[in-house]
Amino acid sequence: MTPRELDAAGVTDPFLRAAYTRCRRLNARHGRTYFLATRLLSVERRSAVHALYGFARYADDIVDDMDGRTSRASRSAALADLEAQWDRALRGEAVSEPAVAAAADTRARYGIPPDRFSAFLASMRCDLSVRSYATYDELSTYMYGSAAVIGLQMVPVLGTVCPREEAEPYAAALGIAFQLTNFLRDVGEDLDRGRIYLPSDLLAAHGVDRELLQWSRLTGSRDSRITSAMRAAADVTRGVYREAEPGIALLDPTSSPCIRTAFVLYRDILDVIEAEGYAVVHRRAVVDRRRRASVALSGLARALTARTVRHWVRRGLPPVNDTRIEAGSPVALRAAGDHRERARGEAGE
Repeated sequence: MTPRELDAAGVTDPFLRAAYTRCRRLNARHGRTYFLATRLLSVERRSAVHALYGFARYADDIVDDMDGRTSRASRSAALADLEAQWDRALRGEAVSEPAVAAAADTRARYGIPPDRFSAFLASMRCDLSVRSYATYDELSTYMYGSAAVIGLQMVPVLGTVCPREEAEPYAAALGIAFQLTNFLRDVGEDLDRGRIYLPSDLLAAHGVDRELLQWSRLTGSRDSRITSAMRAAADVTRGVYREAEPGIALLDPTSSPCIRTAFVLYRDILDVIEAEGYAVVHRRAVVDRRRRASVALSGLARALTARTVRHWVRRGLPPVNDTRIEAGSPVALRAAGDHRERARGEAGE
């Protein structure tokens, strides 16, 4: 976390500043798409977003064990310690884990309901024992805690142009869309952990079971039944994106470019999966750098325009066509002046 971001967020305590900075590093290392999109936010909001995602990443790292060196009992104990620290933080007591301290501080600053964190931790505990989900309904219960509540936590931080409760269903749907994308992209890696997140009934409808997936993973062989099942899972995921998309327009205009960028880049993963023949059992789909840069630059232009309009409003100056200014147009950039350069620096730090 940069000092400027922490200053803008009003974080002055040295331990908390270090805690927020650690969360930012977690996001930079684990979530390239999220981290890139977050840099489009206004400077005062970034630390809170990093805290929320950093807490989620820290918990996820506890329950995941790719190298097989940490026993289930050890991971369960570590998660129990995380939960105990979270409970102490909610009571206003000091905690040692930076991710907990930063997330608890963000929760208090933005009035995020505590049950959205307890639901998340409950789903993390499921990852210690649950290896598959029979139906989409069962999976949805898990995803409420592991994904939907992340979207709900973000709403107060991002701000809305409507009553918060109107934006929340869309935010929850977007969290689920992102996670379904992860599930599809990471089929092979999840198999290595012993998990299958795609619903068993969806797989069975195409003649796929755990044994077939493991055979494909181990041998590198393709099977048309697996391709068909992965295509169906992608179709379900695209439907959730369509459900979530209208909610982006309900966010504060200075926040929506960030979420739009994440939306486009994550949905693009589905296009890459399709282009690669749904070979997710064998390799992880990645959006290429040129596409990522193009989407990010478009988001930057929209973010600059939104900040310019807000700058005019705060100074009591008449905006030109208000938010109908075309993002990145000569009028918008010229009118921004020094403010444009400052905002560009914020998004590109």
